[in-house]
Parts: sequence; structure tokens; C-alpha cells
Amino acid sequence: MSSQLSYDTDVIVIGSGPAGGSAALLLATYGVPAVLATKYGWMANTPRAHITNQRTMEVFRDLGVEDKALAVGTPPDLMGDTVLCTSLTGPEIGRIASWGTGPSSASEYTAASPCHMIDLPQTYLEPILASEAAARGAKLRLDTEFLDFTQDTDGVTVRFRDRVRGDEFSLRAKYLIGADGARSRVAELAGLPIAGQTGKAGSMNITFTADLAPYVAHRPSVLYWVMRPGAHLGGIGMGLVRMVRPWNEWLLTWGYDIEQAPPEVDVEEATRLVRDLVGDPDLDVEITSTSLWTVNHNYATEYRNGRVFCAGDAVHRHPPSNGLGSNTSVQDAYNLAWKLAMVVRGEAGEGLLDSYTAERAPVGKQIVDRANLSRDQFGPIFAALGIAGDTDSDGITAGLETCLAPTPEGASKRRELEKAIELKHYEFNAHGVEMDQRYVSGAVLPDGVAPAASDRDPELFHRPSTEPGAKLPHAWLVGPHGRRVSTLDVVGGGRWTVLTGLTGTAWGDAAAKVGAELGLDLRTVRVGDPEVRDAYGGWSRLSGIAEDGCLLVRPDGYIAWRSTTSSPTAVPTLLAALRDLLDRP
Repeated sequence: MSSQLSYDTDVIVIGSGPAGGSAALLLATYGVPAVLATKYGWMANTPRAHITNQRTMEVFRDLGVEDKALAVGTPPDLMGDTVLCTSLTGPEIGRIASWGTGPSSASEYTAASPCHMIDLPQTYLEPILASEAAARGAKLRLDTEFLDFTQDTDGVTVRFRDRVRGDEFSLRAKYLIGADGARSRVAELAGLPIAGQTGKAGSMNITFTADLAPYVAHRPSVLYWVMRPGAHLGGIGMGLVRMVRPWNEWLLTWGYDIEQAPPEVDVEEATRLVRDLVGDPDLDVEITSTSLWTVNHNYATEYRNGRVFCAGDAVHRHPPSNGLGSNTSVQDAYNLAWKLAMVVRGEAGEGLLDSYTAERAPVGKQIVDRANLSRDQFGPIFAALGIAGDTDSDGITAGLETCLAPTPEGASKRRELEKAIELKHYEFNAHGVEMDQRYVSGAVLPDGVAPAASDRDPELFHRPSTEPGAKLPHAWLVGPHGRRVSTLDVVGGGRWTVLTGLTGTAWGDAAAKVGAELGLDLRTVRVGDPEVRDAYGGWSRLSGIAEDGCLLVRPDGYIAWRSTTSSPTAVPTLLAALRDLLDRP
């Protein structure tokens, strides 16, 4: 290290999971030199996170890797028939049409986004992110263990151990991103305050291969929830047999009492558990891994300390319920990367970086709370079947028989069970949670217009809006060659966008002048031009502004500011808005 003002790179990213890989890919895409360091020899070796929702697919679309994700992901038609059962060969308790595949939700999911959900195990996602990041210029350091860091007013010096040679070395950068998981060393050293409860319950994962097609192919799903004796104990609400690849690669999740000594899960015990939950005592099964983990209810209240930022599981730690973990991690990176890029390039002041905590910490708390509540919401299903903690197999069978009996008691139990299962839509069809994260920060300028009232549940239903702090809504436009393009396709790419209509020429002229004055590559899109025709009228219905109004859209597709109509002072108005947003006094 020669001097405090000499840098080896602009940004160092610790961790190659969904948050770290996305951060490195985003920074490389935006032209920011970055080093991605992981202590492992390659990417994830177990499938872990997998549900990939529409908003994350929109991020991948903007990054140009959507097609790569689709090529290796499992499509919605093989994901959505979530099954509750006593074993894969035993009686069903019920089913839930999940992830927007039901007849009432399919049209809503389709209308909300140009992208559909997929099941993308972490073992397939991480190599896409890392290889694309490297191809675009990020430097990958495998077998490189993070030790500690020191920061000063000008940068961060990070100390590593090379796990091949065994020696220690340092790199200096302007900023550090800790995406090093739920046991984040970066978050610990940065002193980020972590709220909530650690170690709520004990869980085990068992990955295995077996041909389960005879039991599941007729009811395709990614999740088969199994009620067996002990299913209430620890874990994530019930026993789970999760499809990794249809229909021969699987992950089983089962709980244990965290107040007792951790169980020994050898191949024999793992095989017994697999056969028990499947319901086939002679199943030909190969155990490929076992691991223990704990259910947490933790979230950071600050995501930044000086030049050090954290993202992903480092700042939100929760059970996998709702499939929110990797999605929130990718979106953390999507929020942070463009801000770092603008500050590094001198296009924004340091104050812009304060908006990262302001915008993402409330989201982190929301998803931690939601995932833990979803875990707890299996309780009413147990109650409806009259199943207590010590119920054995005979008790489970008796409870189900009571529920199926053609008697007044059976009818009452059936309605109770239907209501209990319906509650699980908050886990498997939480479209509003997935799509409607609203931001309040210095990187958003409210316009004082109250959001339109809605009587629809905000967790279950997506509410498109162009209010500042909302994500730009999707609507299909028609491009110059007659092909459909989304409104999301004409923004993003690391650039700010002035979005207006055919009569919004004043805003287009203002954008050119303001962009030149601030040194910004400020894009103008006029819906109605031959390149972006509102042929279906969908944008007109969603835009919330007059044709001569304006939306100022951030590089992450969020609306930072809007003017519902034209303005005789468009240039100074737009200039003042961008100066405020970018901390450019």
C-alpha cells in the first residue's frame, strides 16, 4: 500500500452469494472496478435459496441475464401445486395453487411484470452471477478469506488470507460491501446493530437423489409439506420435501429441539427420515449432504458504517418461508450498486449513500417479520386437525379421518381446515410483499399526492403506482419493429430516465440541458414516439400523469420524482430535483 489515496480497486465485495454476486455483476456492468472475494473454491455447493420472484427476474432482465436464468430454472407450471400431506404416498390434507399459478392470480401476475417466476436453486444462480461479473470486468478472488478491515476518511483497507498459499495480504478500496451471509464478519466488525431473536428453532437440511416421479409428477410442485410425528418441533412449520430438479433431485427439511443437543444426522438417519416423509420404506435413495441450521428473526437497523455497507443475509436473517431471502439479497445489491457507481464517478455526493439504509432496512425488517409469521401460520392447520405436539401417526390419521367424516363435526372441521390453509396464501401468493416495496428517503422527492385508496390486502395483491418511491409499473409498449417492449425495458441500464409523453417536449428539452449541466447521461423516453408506442393503452391507464407530465426514473427503475403536467419552468424544476436527489448542492 503506497498511500492512503491509492486504491487497488474501487469496491471490494465479500461473499459470492446472491447479494455479493449481484453486487459484483452490477458494478462491473456500470463500469466500476470491483473485486469479489470468497473463501470458497467455487460457488454454492448446496441448493439453499431457490424461489426467484418477478421483481428479481426484472433485475436479471435489466442486467441481460434473464435468458440464462430461464435456461436453467424450473418454470411456474412445475412449481405451483403446493401439497400438504401425511407423506408423499399418504393422504393429502390439501393443496394451494402457489406463485401466481392459480386461476384467480395468474392474470394478475402476468399483468404485473414482463417476467415470470422460476425456481432457480442457488447452485445454478451463483455461477451465472459470478461468471457474468468476471466477463464484464470484475476480478474474482476464490479461496480468499476475509480477515478484517480498517477504514479512514478516504477508503477501506481489507486484510485477507490466501487459502492456497496460506499468507496474508491487503487490498485497498474506496468502499467495502459485506455480503458474507448470516454469520457476517463484516457486519460484526462494522458494528451494525442487529435487532430481533437468534436461534428460534433448529432445522436440518438433507439433500438426496431419488426418483420420486411416481409420487409427484401428476401434482407438480416445488414444495411438498409433510405432517409426520414431530413435524411441529423446530424447523419451518412442517416437514418439507423440496424439489431441486424435477423429479430426481431433492432437499428435505426437518426440525429438531434447539434446547437439546444437536442431533447426529448420519447417512442411516438421513435415509430413514427421507423414507419416512416420502412414505416408501424401500425407496432407493442416495444421500448427498446433511447440515444443521437455526431459524432466526434478525434484521439490521443500519446497513452502513462509513464506507462499509452490508447486504443480503448479513442484514436480514430469517427462515426460507415465502422464498424472500435471495430475492431481497439481489434487490439490496440493485439498490446500492448504482448509488456507489454515481458517487465513485463524481456524479453524486456522499449523501446519496445514506438512502441505502433508509430504503432497504424497512424492507429487511418487513421480510424477516413476514417469513417468521408464515412459519408460525402452520399452527392453525395442526389445530384444525386436532393435532398436538405429542401426536403420533395414529393420532394424525385419526385427526384427518375426523376432518373427512360425513358428519356435522366433520363439516365444521373441514371449514376450519379450509380457513387454515387459506391463511397460507400469505406465504405462497404474497404478490404485494414481493412487488410493492416503497421507498422513503433522500433519493425520493414526494409530490404530496396521497396514494389512491384500495380495499385489497396489500400483502397479497400488487398495486402498481407511479407515486415517487414506487417501482415503475409494467405496461406493454410496441417498439420500432412491431415487437412488444415493457416500460421496464426503456429505463434502467444504470441510467436515469425522464419519461414523458408525445406532448412532453418541454421535459425532453429540459433533460438535455440538465444532463449537460450536471454531466449526467440522462435518457429521455417519450411514450407515443414510433420507438415506444402505447398501442394497447396500458401505459395511459397506469401512468398517473398527463401526457405532458414527467416521471424521473432512477437507474433501479424506481420513481424518484414526478410532475403530473408540463411546467413553464421545466429546466430549473428538473435541475433542482436532481440536485436534491443526488446530493449535488
